[in-house]
Amino acid sequence: MDFDLNEDQSLLRDSVERLAADLYPSLESRQARLKAPLGFPAEGWTALSELGVTGLPFSEEEGGLGGGPVETLLVMEAVGRNLVVEPLLASLVLGSTALRLGGSAAQKERLVPGLVAGDLRLTLAHTERQSRYDLADVATTARRSGDGFVLSGAKSVVPNADAAGLMVVSARVSGERRDPHGIGLFLVPTDAAGVAIEAYPTQDGGRAAEVSFSDVTLPADAALGDPEGGLPLLERVVEHGIAALAAEAVGSMDALHKLTVEYLKTRKQFGVSVGSFQALQHRAVDMLIQLEQARSMALYAAMMVDTADAKARAAALSAVKVQINKACRYVGQEAVQLHGGIGMTLEYIGAHHFKRLAMIEYQLGDTAHHLRRITQDENGLLAA
Repeated sequence: MDFDLNEDQSLLRDSVERLAADLYPSLESRQARLKAPLGFPAEGWTALSELGVTGLPFSEEEGGLGGGPVETLLVMEAVGRNLVVEPLLASLVLGSTALRLGGSAAQKERLVPGLVAGDLRLTLAHTERQSRYDLADVATTARRSGDGFVLSGAKSVVPNADAAGLMVVSARVSGERRDPHGIGLFLVPTDAAGVAIEAYPTQDGGRAAEVSFSDVTLPADAALGDPEGGLPLLERVVEHGIAALAAEAVGSMDALHKLTVEYLKTRKQFGVSVGSFQALQHRAVDMLIQLEQARSMALYAAMMVDTADAKARAAALSAVKVQINKACRYVGQEAVQLHGGIGMTLEYIGAHHFKRLAMIEYQLGDTAHHLRRITQDENGLLAA
């Protein structure tokens, strides 16, 4: 297989890396950016849109860059390496994937120009307090009313909801709470009557929100695709999210490994650098092995995320998330151990990489959840 980047992909990678490094030249600058009302300053999002990043997943005919999973991987690696807090996972990946794969021509014509220009941001609201990682466990309801729907319920840990103009919300139109059928995805304006957003900062420097819907009136064209057959679309969106998280994790682990090796070279003990101790060299090599395995799985995710075979795709992305989760934990914890006390201090950038990697381990499914899915697939129990 040819894993070399073409000229356009190399240019995209270099451009995004430069912009991310310019926006986040130091830990102090990152901490200052986090103090903005939405958790990131507007000029950062504007710079990303001017570079074309916000239009990455949409076709050139729609005004975007026509990028695919590899281009998303390149962007998200830069996000992880520089600890970028702009809501690219929420809007560029999760929300835009839902619109791209499930939206009608009219919906795309109405919304894509704003997304490409950076004037509109999306997010995905699917988690509920009781649901854990079960995408079919949906208690929020979308009751049919005339030609439209009335939305009621609540969603938890919605990423960057306070910065979004529209949320892609999963809601049950028919069936019981865990029924895989009867679920729809709906475009809901964050400023619609009956929508309440309680936003808060997360441990890794991002933002999330608890969102409630009290008899929110939606038109018929708020539904993305079949209003009672939206679970396969939601699964596709989450799979793209996993692929993006894998790439972000690789970028963050790469930066953290480099920080750790540099620290081992400069930290002195007994008159010599601690990096000269063979036991510590072995541990640094073990970190590198985990990083390179994760890098391979991120590439595998980019290869598999658009495959037509739903069962093969689901099993592949669950396998990716298992390996990424294990690597995040290993690299993060080893970095703290090899740094000693400084590895836990918030004045050191390495601690912020550790926190982000710890969060990625639990986003869109922890290790136990995805191991269970792989086992179900091997036993023929995973839904096609």
